[in-house]
Amino acid sequence: MRNAFAACLEELAAQDPRIVLLSGDIGNRLFDRFKERFPGRFYNCGVAEANMTGVAAGLAKAGLRPLTYTITPFNTTRCLEFIKLDICAHRLPVVVVGVGAGLSYAELGPTHHACDDLGLLGLLPDLTLLCPADARETRAALRAALAHAGPCYLRLGKKGEPDVFDAEPPFEIGALRPLRAGREVVLLTYGPLLPEVLAAGAALDATVVAVPTVKPLDTAGLAALAATGRLVTVEEHALRGGLGAAVAAWLAASGQPARLLTLGVPDQFLVTAGGQEAQRAACGIDTAGIVAQVRTWRQQLGDVT
Repeated sequence: MRNAFAACLEELAAQDPRIVLLSGDIGNRLFDRFKERFPGRFYNCGVAEANMTGVAAGLAKAGLRPLTYTITPFNTTRCLEFIKLDICAHRLPVVVVGVGAGLSYAELGPTHHACDDLGLLGLLPDLTLLCPADARETRAALRAALAHAGPCYLRLGKKGEPDVFDAEPPFEIGALRPLRAGREVVLLTYGPLLPEVLAAGAALDATVVAVPTVKPLDTAGLAALAATGRLVTVEEHALRGGLGAAVAAWLAASGQPARLLTLGVPDQFLVTAGGQEAQRAACGIDTAGIVAQVRTWRQQLGDVT
C-alpha cells in the first residue's frame, strides 16, 4: 500500500503544485522520485512528529495541500493534541497518513502497534477517517482525501497486502462498499483485513460490506443492512473506539432492532512475539477465528442448532 501511495502522490503532485509532503524521518528511498521531481515540496521533519503536524497546519493556512507521513502510532497518538488544535480546530485540509496501521508491525511490539488510532482520532470534530483495503483502493482514497475540503486521516497497511480490487475502484467519502452477497449475516470491515473477512464470508454464506470511511458512517446504508437483523463488525483495531463501537452507538441511537457482534483486538497490550498473521489468529480475527466466533454467536442466538 505504501508503494501505491507514493506513486499516486507523485502523479497528483504533478497536477497540483499545492501538494507538499512532510515525512517523520521515514520513506526517504520511497519518495526519491518525488524529491527529484519536486525538490521544494518534500520536507523531512525528522523524529519530531508533533512539530511536523504544526508545520503542516501552517502550510495549509498558506494555501498549500500538505500531507504528513510516518508510522501510524508516531503520526497519531504522539501528535494527537496538534492534530486536534492545529488542524481540526481550524478545519485545515491536511491529510495525516499513518502507514503500518493495525498490527502491520506486529513483530515490533506495542510501540509500533496501532490499534487505537481510529478511537482517538474519531473523537476529533471534522476529521474524516479513510481506511482503504489494498493498493488500488489506496490510490482512490488518496485522490478523495486531497479533493476533500477538510482534514483527513488516511489509514494504510504496510506492503504486500493481497489485492481485493481488479482496478482502482470509485471512492465516495461516507459510502459503504458491498462486496459479497450472502443469506445468513452481514460482515462489516475495512482495511487490509478485508481478504480474511471475504474468506470468512464465503464459509458462512454471509454478506460482506467494506466500510472504507469509518467516519462519517454511511447511516443510510447501515439502516438497510440492519434490516437483515444480524450484523458483525470485524477490525484490526481495539474493540473500544473502533467501527464496532461506532455501529453499536448508532444502533442504540437509531432504535434499529438488529443484533450486533463486534470482533477486534482485545483490551490489552499484545506482548507475545509474533508476526501479523500470528497476532490476528491470537485475536480471533483471522478467517478461522471469524468463522468460529460467528457460528458460536448464532448458536447462542438460536439461529442454528
